[in-house]
Amino acid sequence: MSPYPTLLVVACALVDADRRVLIAQRPEGKSLAGLWEFPGGKVEAGESPEAALIRELEEELGVQTKTACLAPLSFASHAYETFHLLMPLYVCRKWQGQPQAKEHAALKWVRPQALRDYPMPPADEPLIAALCDLL
Repeated sequence: MSPYPTLLVVACALVDADRRVLIAQRPEGKSLAGLWEFPGGKVEAGESPEAALIRELEEELGVQTKTACLAPLSFASHAYETFHLLMPLYVCRKWQGQPQAKEHAALKWVRPQALRDYPMPPADEPLIAALCDLL
């Protein structure tokens, strides 16, 4: 049994019409600053993963989507120093609004095969293969 809590975090691969995936750069002052990640965040108590993702996409990117537009693809399970991260990855191809970097240093649309060119947190890296297979 792990002495550390398990943290449930949801992530989303927004996929545009050109089959590119949106990644976001973690801002200065946050852990893993400068690394690129899939947008998302912590699931709050009493919140479903889908509801958390819809809320996080609105807060982080200013885009709106619906549960029906979120398709679960894969998940990451990663032991960090002080917690264990469980992170389902959803794919979303339909949303409203233009993604903006509200909480990130930068945003970038990237082809799945080029995702490995961007340094990512250890939990995000294993998700790239599933996206390459899908897209």
